[in-house]
Amino acid sequence: MSENETTPTPRASRHPTQNEPLLFERSAPGKRGVQLPPLDVPAADLSQLGGAVRAEIADFPELSELEIVRHYTRLSTWNYGVDTGIYPLGSCTMKYNARINERVAAMEGLGDGHPLQPAELSQGALRLMRLLSEYLLEITGMEAITLQPAAGAHGEMTGILLARALLASRGNARRAILIPDSAHGTNPATAAIAGYEVRNLRSNAEGTVDVADLDRVMTEDVAALMLTNPNTLGVFEEDIHKIAELVHARGGLLYMDGANMNALVGRARPGDFGVDVMHLNLHKTFSTPHGGGGPGSGPVAVKKELEPFLPVPVIVPGVGGALALDYDRPQSIGRVKAFYGNFGMFVRALAYIMANGCDGLKQTTEDAVLNANYVRHHLRDVYDLPYPTPSMHECVFSDKRQTAQGVRTGDIAKRLIDYGFHPYTVSFPLIVHGAMMIEPTESAPREELDEFIAAMRAIAREVETDPELVRSAPHSTRVGRMDEVRAARQPILRWKPAGR
Repeated sequence: MSENETTPTPRASRHPTQNEPLLFERSAPGKRGVQLPPLDVPAADLSQLGGAVRAEIADFPELSELEIVRHYTRLSTWNYGVDTGIYPLGSCTMKYNARINERVAAMEGLGDGHPLQPAELSQGALRLMRLLSEYLLEITGMEAITLQPAAGAHGEMTGILLARALLASRGNARRAILIPDSAHGTNPATAAIAGYEVRNLRSNAEGTVDVADLDRVMTEDVAALMLTNPNTLGVFEEDIHKIAELVHARGGLLYMDGANMNALVGRARPGDFGVDVMHLNLHKTFSTPHGGGGPGSGPVAVKKELEPFLPVPVIVPGVGGALALDYDRPQSIGRVKAFYGNFGMFVRALAYIMANGCDGLKQTTEDAVLNANYVRHHLRDVYDLPYPTPSMHECVFSDKRQTAQGVRTGDIAKRLIDYGFHPYTVSFPLIVHGAMMIEPTESAPREELDEFIAAMRAIAREVETDPELVRSAPHSTRVGRMDEVRAARQPILRWKPAGR
């Protein structure tokens, strides 16, 4: 510990005791949250509806407005949110969602548009989608795009189905997909769903694709290589041009998982280094809300030869300068989502791109990489760094030094909660035993990074002096450490009155 290094203390917060009454338990007959005026029209006769009229809900709580407001306000303080602090989840890119994005998405005409409106009454929405498509193509260096996929994994599936359709049109859809062990975990599932055999490609000592090994396994029955770049170790594939040339020479396609584009935007374009098809995560790189199961958006960008196979409909120029939806695409793989995709995510992503502009997007990338390397530099002496290769937007440590005291990555992550921070990504990527994957994004200011680093260093010292304190964390939360196996197998999904 340096003479200037301060020791942070866990952040205490008020958490109700286990015995404090829950909202439902505060109920009492006669309490009301609202008082409605007497009817000034005749009451409707509902008797004709018979069983369609719902009876009073049994055990439904009766509460005052104040109790309800306090209940939900209190619940909000138990949650961690983007307004609370950093989300250092590696491989997730949980950046700040600017308020202007939300304001624009709620604007009249955008927030209340209906997907069944005819194209002539939806020109503003179509122009917005067309403009977003043009920006995304410029950012990626690709030549055509679909906005339909609803998330990253959905984009993966769409991309591989497009690759399959192109190869089938050449007379051979081929049999297998190559997937490096440093790829995102959904890649193997995507390949299998698309009907392909999954073949693993081991990383080398630098954590990147071994070109010599790729040369050996890239046979004539391989349809594509699914490459995450930068990969899940946060490492850029420096041999990407050689990889692309080798795959193409054997008649295959290069698919790029674009989930880590936060390390490339404005600095490098996948289309320029040989990628044939890729997906983007608007809910990661372009700051649309991320979490809670959605909604997401995973556009797929392709090179020209794949354009005929894009999902329908495709936005095309119409009569008199208007835009139209083209369904007459005989080689299309068909729809992959109802209507045209998650439109609200398009609005937010376009707002983010336009607010930043070219220079701003470049700066966000540079700041994201700088932040990750700042964290790496200040933690590398207390946590094991399994790969010496330079990091991009995220860095990966392991719990190798802490396991001697019986402390593992999950314990450290739970102890981090006591210091007021959301945990990092635990035990991923799988090629790093006891992985601690950290991605601060560009959203975190240096002061917050310093607090995060200080907390991580303090936990490392606790492991040496009081390992049980870490193994039994968290201590400051309303609910302590749970039996995770039991919680997964026997979840309690709803509240029930006592004795029932």
